[in-house]
Amino acid sequence: MQIHILASGSTGNAAFIEMGGHKILIDAGISTRRIEKGLAEVGFDPSQLDAVLITHEHIDHIQGLDVLVRRYKVPVYTRPATWEKIPCRDKLPRECCCELGSSLDLGTMKIEPFAISHDAVDPVGFCVLQGQTKTVLATDLGKITPTVEEALAYANNLIFESNHDPVMLKEGPYPPYLKRRISGPQGHLSNQEAGNVLARVPHAGVMQVFLAHLSQQNNFPHLAMGTVGDILRQNGCSKIVLRRTYPAATATLVS
Repeated sequence: MQIHILASGSTGNAAFIEMGGHKILIDAGISTRRIEKGLAEVGFDPSQLDAVLITHEHIDHIQGLDVLVRRYKVPVYTRPATWEKIPCRDKLPRECCCELGSSLDLGTMKIEPFAISHDAVDPVGFCVLQGQTKTVLATDLGKITPTVEEALAYANNLIFESNHDPVMLKEGPYPPYLKRRISGPQGHLSNQEAGNVLARVPHAGVMQVFLAHLSQQNNFPHLAMGTVGDILRQNGCSKIVLRRTYPAATATLVS
């Protein structure tokens, strides 16, 4: 199993997961050139992808989709309503535009989308299941719903949002409407909220957690790691291992 975070944050998102010989890319929010470079650095090529999965239609999750799909003819799965909001859809090969239902089977890999609270038309996170291993991607979370908590439970690997520090956001340069959006129920999760969720999510054995979608304006990697880590220590969560996704070019887990 391999997880490689090629990019994570407001400027672009893309995560590569290989499990049981099956290879997927979750989001294509960076250029195809960067995707090619990131995959090459870890020994893969976009032509090997079994599928691209899209969480929602915001540009930092689909920026490279047009060129990537036309160049490599890889199938793309997302919600029907999300397809309606993706501007490049009409340029893509029709056979590559696949609607995502309640689950997707790629050989022995099973992918289960789950609803999240974000200001997009039908945003989702993903549970990726292979044998006894559960890997979850959950970012762009305005709030934690029971559905999200159920998806996070007993994950072995988790790509999880720790977007902003509330004080930095409040005192930062963003206009009031944007601050309200980020901190609102359809915005993004703060460091403190991320730590509190991780502290209460049930887990068996070690849980590897990539802190993802960090704001470059309203957060620092050491601040996210420190805040979440302190909350976990205060709650005796010694089996949760935190990993940072920024500013490293590629954050990696191989097992």
